[in-house]
Amino acid sequence: MRVLVIGSGSIGRRHHNNLQALGASSRLLSWRAEGLGGALAAMTDAEAVVVATATDIRLPLIEAVAARGLPLYVEKPLAFRPDEVEAIAEVAASVADRSMLGYMLRYHPAVRALAEADLSDVFQFALTIGHDVTQWRQNWRFSESYAARAEGGGVLLDLCHELDLAACLFVGLEITRVESLGHPAFPGVDFASRISLRRQGLVGDVSMDYLTPLLHRRTTLRGTERMHDFDFAAQIYQVTEDTGLRQMDHPLERNAMFLAAMRDFLALASGGAPSDNPLLPRLDLCLPSARLVAEAWSQRTFVGEITKEIP
Repeated sequence: MRVLVIGSGSIGRRHHNNLQALGASSRLLSWRAEGLGGALAAMTDAEAVVVATATDIRLPLIEAVAARGLPLYVEKPLAFRPDEVEAIAEVAASVADRSMLGYMLRYHPAVRALAEADLSDVFQFALTIGHDVTQWRQNWRFSESYAARAEGGGVLLDLCHELDLAACLFVGLEITRVESLGHPAFPGVDFASRISLRRQGLVGDVSMDYLTPLLHRRTTLRGTERMHDFDFAAQIYQVTEDTGLRQMDHPLERNAMFLAAMRDFLALASGGAPSDNPLLPRLDLCLPSARLVAEAWSQRTFVGEITKEIP
């Protein structure tokens, strides 16, 4: 299959390399160098398209791809404004059941275990993720990245996998409050955000930050029958029940999630059957999560500023 990858940043290059590893014919196109005109020209030879550009310029690109009947793999988040989520849903409707949204965390074996567990007794949850953004990559500056933009940047969008996970595990969540911390050098950009959510008989929070010195990624689900405490950073997964503590083993090689997602995309794009993943991030199935992310971004209330120097 001939796949056009639009966006040559780190995630675009990863998808390009994985596509080649899976036997696809992949072409990597730089959006900065080629723009919409170059992308449109390159689509004439493509059978599927991966959109790995900055979030704020995707709508016309997705519309052009869908108008040609080409399936899409769109990096997360789909959009950061609720009206743009709906616009993308409309223009991509004809290819949405053959397209995917880049929620690769849905392929984590520990997430699969949570999806298959009985969570009906859960009354409270807390999902957290964070890491000092200045330590992410060598020769990379936050101030020069997409993440530093008021339109489409910030930690809530950047680290929205946990919000997607909450939406997967607990269908029908609604947002009650979003509190964010900004930075005086980057107006409108959130460096730490906490989203409070609820559903009948259930309350919880999803928190993300650009600040903590070591990576943390943890999911805690408290129920009347059992508690799940999954430390994704340390890869320690525990379930506490009345019979005691049970350890679960879910080893992971990070790129395996990206490979599994791209393998499913190639299957969908070619009209084949994807894997049996119950959380398959097919675009039409991901719209509730995409709406939740955009709604959270639109409801941010900045309640203070951090002082850490961010180069």
